Amino acid sequence: MNCLLSAKVFTIFPEMFPGPLETSLVGRALNKGTWNLEAINLRDYATDKHRSVDDTSFGGGPGMVLRPDIIDAALQDHYNVRPNTLIYLSPRGIPLTQEYVKKLAKQSHLGLLCGRFEGVDQRVLDAWHIEEVSLGDFILSGGEIAAMAILDAVVRLLPGVLGEQESLNEESFNENLLEYPQYTRPQNWKNYAVPEVLLSGHHEKIKAWRKAESEKLTRERRADLWQRYKAAQQERKD
Repeated sequence: MNCLLSAKVFTIFPEMFPGPLETSLVGRALNKGTWNLEAINLRDYATDKHRSVDDTSFGGGPGMVLRPDIIDAALQDHYNVRPNTLIYLSPRGIPLTQEYVKKLAKQSHLGLLCGRFEGVDQRVLDAWHIEEVSLGDFILSGGEIAAMAILDAVVRLLPGVLGEQESLNEESFNENLLEYPQYTRPQNWKNYAVPEVLLSGHHEKIKAWRKAESEKLTRERRADLWQRYKAAQQERKD
């Protein structure tokens, strides 16, 4: 099988990879060669005996900053030219969305830079035109877990990984709606019953119920998505 995605992760903790990415469907795809993953140790590009990759911040302030020359040396060693997509996982980055994940899944090469300490020297981000991406409005100890989340989201969209295209089409965030509730056996559990419509065998009624539930959940939980959904509906009418 041809490799559909080549991913490189630049980190000071390469031992964290592949981690959970070697399990389940994503791990199976990794073992099959559908995609490949290389974790690059930034400390291999240090120039002192202590293998230092960080230094104090100009202008003062707490914490250390990853040096631009170290990161640049690592990137230069692995890329003759800038890859299609090079991402720095950062809380100040653009929010990760399913639409963005879909774009990443169309790329053949993906580079992920994992920050630590107080972050990365801005100059290397500018020099390499690195995109900054955030998982949300919270802080992690570093970018490694965020990188794993992105890779999991991207790889499952690669052809043949998930298996059922219909499952992808009905997931949360398609059409800016959250996914409807799901039910399985037993039919009655602790006085909770499966909605009767799902037992009816009437496909059109089931489809309508699921759409209504998706709209209800989105309206109640995600006002931002709901507004985008309504705006898209209005555009179609116009």
